[in-house]
Amino acid sequence: MIETGEMVLPSPEAVSETLAARCAEVENLVRRCYSIIESRLPAGIALLTVGGFGRRELFPHSDVDLLLLAESEDRIPALREALSVFLQSLWDAGLRPSHSVRTVSECATEHEGNVELTLSLLDRRFLAGDRTLSGTLDARFSAFLAKRGQIVARWLGRLIEVRHAKYQNTMYHLEPNLKETPGALRDLHAVRWLAQLRQEQPEDLSAPFALLAALRVRLHEAAGRDQNVLSFDMQEALSSHPAALMRDYYRQARGVARSLARALESPPPPATLLGGFHDWRARLSTSAFTVARDRVHLRDPRRIPPDLSLFEFVSRHQLRLASTTVDSLEGFVPQAGWEIWKELLSLPRPSFGLRAMQEAGTLAAALPEWTEIECLVVRDFYHRYTVDEHTLVAIESLESIADARFSALWEETSDPFLVRFALLMHDIGKGSGNEHVGESMRVARGVLERLRTPGPDSDAVEFLVGHHLDLSAVMTSRDLHDGTTARMLAENLGTIERLKQLAMMTYADISAVNPQAMTAWRLEQLWRVYMLAHEELTRELYADRIHDAVDTFADRAAFLEGLPTRYLRTHTPAEIDRHFESARQLKRPGVSIGIEHERDIYRLTLLTHDRPALFASVAGAISSFGLDILKAEAFSNSQGVVVDTFSFSDPYRTLELNPSEVERLRDIVGSVAKGTKSVEDLLRGRPRVVRRAHATRIKPAVTFNHEASETATLIEIVAEDRPGLLYDLARTLSASGCSIDVVLVDTEAHKALDVFYVTRGGRKLDDDLEVRLKNELLAACIPS
Repeated sequence: MIETGEMVLPSPEAVSETLAARCAEVENLVRRCYSIIESRLPAGIALLTVGGFGRRELFPHSDVDLLLLAESEDRIPALREALSVFLQSLWDAGLRPSHSVRTVSECATEHEGNVELTLSLLDRRFLAGDRTLSGTLDARFSAFLAKRGQIVARWLGRLIEVRHAKYQNTMYHLEPNLKETPGALRDLHAVRWLAQLRQEQPEDLSAPFALLAALRVRLHEAAGRDQNVLSFDMQEALSSHPAALMRDYYRQARGVARSLARALESPPPPATLLGGFHDWRARLSTSAFTVARDRVHLRDPRRIPPDLSLFEFVSRHQLRLASTTVDSLEGFVPQAGWEIWKELLSLPRPSFGLRAMQEAGTLAAALPEWTEIECLVVRDFYHRYTVDEHTLVAIESLESIADARFSALWEETSDPFLVRFALLMHDIGKGSGNEHVGESMRVARGVLERLRTPGPDSDAVEFLVGHHLDLSAVMTSRDLHDGTTARMLAENLGTIERLKQLAMMTYADISAVNPQAMTAWRLEQLWRVYMLAHEELTRELYADRIHDAVDTFADRAAFLEGLPTRYLRTHTPAEIDRHFESARQLKRPGVSIGIEHERDIYRLTLLTHDRPALFASVAGAISSFGLDILKAEAFSNSQGVVVDTFSFSDPYRTLELNPSEVERLRDIVGSVAKGTKSVEDLLRGRPRVVRRAHATRIKPAVTFNHEASETATLIEIVAEDRPGLLYDLARTLSASGCSIDVVLVDTEAHKALDVFYVTRGGRKLDDDLEVRLKNELLAACIPS
């Protein structure tokens, strides 16, 4: 039996029996169906199994891969009708046949555009029909491989590169695909194929195959279909300790990945222009290291440099370690104090060295605390990678910054090695299971003391680790135009240099969550937070601009009267001019609606006379179109004219692909604002929310903060995201007589983070209302 935490998977023998039994059952069924049509087939036809069926690794719900082999092209037309009957009988029997029809000549010919055909033939087996024809293919295909096997191996290498790129070239996904992810079954098969193509003996991969196959069998059985993604729910279903299960999985996948790397490294390439480039790279060799095919070898495996110079060399020249070097580094513990780490992390691309250290096990040897987060899965439905992989991806993200503003800011940041070391430490406390920021600070402090880090550097790293979530929290839960927010940031940061370092650390942390996490919206929000803090720290917090916005004309002064001062901060003079003109022409019950589109964000501005639940109704109307509201602001002047703005994204490209929908949105919002159309009717047509499994639900939470703003009560709500949530929350607040000044909306995967600045009667909320409102808001988080 395979022990994984407290889970017991089938033994390798039991898995083999399961696969063999399934294969035998399907073979008998396929032969029976084939025998029915065999008399109707022309001579010179053979039925072969290929792929997993050919390898006798047929999982419970895998496709049944078949090859109809024809002696020549002229035999193919005559078998089409009988083949259709054959395939239909297989479908009727509950199988999923995947077939191709090929001649012997086709099978023994190069197909660069269809390498999969050649690879499938490596696992072929005769099943029925003309056995002599199958023997002819065996002879011709063996001769073909003897002559062209190395070329096919190079094509296979390209296929592997493309497939790995789809998974960001990492095996450390929280929900890996057991078939396609790097280090999974497809890579294991590739090791065997490469050995066949080169007529070599493959490495023994029975141990990783036992675990991968056992897991895949269980997935197929549980799903009742060809399911290969080891989801969070399945991890919990398979083990009482899913984290232990996943660590076992990653360790076995790592062994497969290393075997594949060894297989891909040999033999040397032929003499080509590319080969000449590799020879040029070999000139980088030193007295301690040699470079061959972009891989670093030790000249003497018994004499490993005691410090991190090997990994500095890898980083400086953006190379990888040869598999033999990785083997030589087993058990190696480097002598690395603070100055040595500083040298590595000050290089332009230190991630190459850190990746090499991780691959060889040297990172955990140099920083024993790293073992606590190695292959660690922390489930939050937002991160895609294990904790250690997230950390390395974060450091990598600073080496290829696409946004010019943050790229320039990174260049301005002094001592970038401090940011990188802080990133190494920022999540290292997650292995404890406790609140990770404080735990990461505690661990980082011990590491810094052991490395004998100078006081200023140690203080900087501890500060960055302890505050690495601060800017993200401000982005999602604070009004960026409230003076209290700016003062709080300036007080916490202290210096502009700390601000720059923390901004870049936040950029890296968000970018490494998953490939889609750093959206254009988050990028803009982070930049706004940086600029806000920067201006407060330099004591230039819009003072002149606010003064300049005061208007002496009576009608303009009347429009501005009663609007909060942050209105002048959130809108340009041109926007204020447009708002003023719209308000001057506004008649009851008229509305003025403008919709703008910039990059991937839409902005709707509404001016009308205030009425109860207006904000909630407009939010519901926008949500009814399937649009995601990112931010909303609600202002009103002393004349009762509201200026509401909603920033939203269009995840399904409804407005982009159907321009007429923009006008329909404008009409719907106008009707809702006037009260002539019911938002409840609009939302009633939306698809019902499908509740996720109990293990994946997000428990709603509502907190009140009377100190975050000088004039309003801040209400923070965390809930499971769904269509119409903002409408339900805003309607609840309005029904309680609350005025909504500002709404901040953000989402992390299935989690909604909504923040409301509210007042009632122009004041903060009292204690009695807070108690009642909390229960009502919690109820509103649950879909009816």
